[in-house]
Amino acid sequence: MDSYLKGTTTVGIVSEGSVILASDRRASAGNLISNKNVDKIFDINKRMAVSVAGSVADAQNLVDILRAETRLYETRVGEMSVKALAKLLANILHAYKWFPYYVQFLIGGIDTKGAHIYSLDPIGSMIEDKFAATGSGSPVSYGVLESYYSDDMSFEEGMKLALRAIKASMARDAFTGDGINLVTITEKEGYRRYTKEEIEKILDSI
Repeated sequence: MDSYLKGTTTVGIVSEGSVILASDRRASAGNLISNKNVDKIFDINKRMAVSVAGSVADAQNLVDILRAETRLYETRVGEMSVKALAKLLANILHAYKWFPYYVQFLIGGIDTKGAHIYSLDPIGSMIEDKFAATGSGSPVSYGVLESYYSDDMSFEEGMKLALRAIKASMARDAFTGDGINLVTITEKEGYRRYTKEEIEKILDSI
């Protein structure tokens, strides 16, 4: 896929000690829908993952770098924290700020200090929060997240909220659509990707 494929919505939520990441599946080039089955959530290891909005080529390159650097760190030192992974990406993005990678990242994962979500902009700003959204449909998703998120919500409620936020963006943002991907990271299971049928079952219960 070409590097100009842009437009998306991704959402990340921390809920009940777990991380939930969701995204749409559409890639666009200007007003053209270029692909209807794009994966925008990538595992880094069994306990960390990223979601990406923006340039597909830039995203793929950075994910490859993060996976390689994480494996190297684990071989030499041990388990990498979510904050360390986010800081690594922030340093890479900041180093290229004069000719930036055209991406927005959410980094989610679990480490010895709990569950974390970090959002990063194209020049390396790094912010930790309980929930975050990126991409062209993020203003709509943020409206849903701000309205319904609570610190004591259950894991199941967090999944429903993530899907509701993406669904709202699909209804209002022309660059967001063609289905939803859902990934969770829990202490028990680690990284898990949900099937289309499982996602539809959760959506039916909202």
